[in-house]
Amino acid sequence: MYWAIGYDENWNRDIGYDVPATCDHPGCKNAINRGVDHVCGGEPYGGESCCGLYFCKDHLELKTLSAGDEPAPVCHQCASGEKPFEPTPDTQEWVDYKQTSIYWAGWRTYHQNKAASQ
Repeated sequence: MYWAIGYDENWNRDIGYDVPATCDHPGCKNAINRGVDHVCGGEPYGGESCCGLYFCKDHLELKTLSAGDEPAPVCHQCASGEKPFEPTPDTQEWVDYKQTSIYWAGWRTYHQNKAASQ
């Protein structure tokens, strides 16, 4: 399945391979996308045991989450059992795209308050 664009209600933000982003590790400026290749837990929304934030390859490590499972990419916080980092804001590129693209016109109409605040 190709996760081009979706929405994560836990973090209140757009996700998917077509969403340009910055790594969620504090201070990291690496450009990524919010596809499953970058998500902590290796599954949309992080699966059952991870935070579901998005990280560059420098800030993910492979860890076996359950006996018998394949290792999954996990952030330092989840690997250590600590609370998640704060997510980084949307990139200006993504904000501008949502505010100007004809493909998001219906969304802008339906979400006028949200679109204006971004």
